[in-house]
Amino acid sequence: MLDLPKSTEFNRRIPKQKFYENLSVTPALKRVFIDKIRVIYWRNKIAATTMNLTAGETVTEVEIFEVRLDDPKPDVSVLRQIDREIPYHIIFLLEYDGKYQAWTAYKEEVASGNNAFKVGTYYHTDWLPEAELPLKIDGLNIDKVYENFVRQIAGDALKTDSNETLTESVERDERRQQLEKQITSLQVKVRREKQLNKQVQLNAELKKLKKELEDL
Repeated sequence: MLDLPKSTEFNRRIPKQKFYENLSVTPALKRVFIDKIRVIYWRNKIAATTMNLTAGETVTEVEIFEVRLDDPKPDVSVLRQIDREIPYHIIFLLEYDGKYQAWTAYKEEVASGNNAFKVGTYYHTDWLPEAELPLKIDGLNIDKVYENFVRQIAGDALKTDSNETLTESVERDERRQQLEKQITSLQVKVRREKQLNKQVQLNAELKKLKKELEDL
């Protein structure tokens, strides 16, 4: 897939029950796997051993998973469960009715050193023909290839004109989302507040948050 070299092809079907056999999986999540996921394929493995790339310092492999859906509304909890079970960085290609969405979450290994990962916010493209997905190999090492995959999928959300790292871009976007929620909540409070002195106080706080959002 994605016109990747034949050397990266893995093409292994993964039984979906592998991801909900775990006792910690809730009945509701198990139901999502059963009702919404038709089949899961591990399509490609991008690594120094499968491509002419230098090994990464933080990313050892990037896996391409194709997930064929029976429902056009993806459930992020399914992707998160797969990410928790597979100790590698994953790009998901969700397929429904011949169209694809690329999904990924910024994923970093935690300090425990036991292949445990922290899985962050998910980003995704629109539904597109496979050939129009904005994904291409860009970089000379696995770290950079993964970073650029995440940025390509996230689009404007992680776009930057500075030299900030991917971690910094993700943190900035998470702060932006947090500020937008706080601003929306404060705007509702201002409209409902009857006392003038409290309105002034809330508006001052609102102005401060809007300035921080503007400066991000």
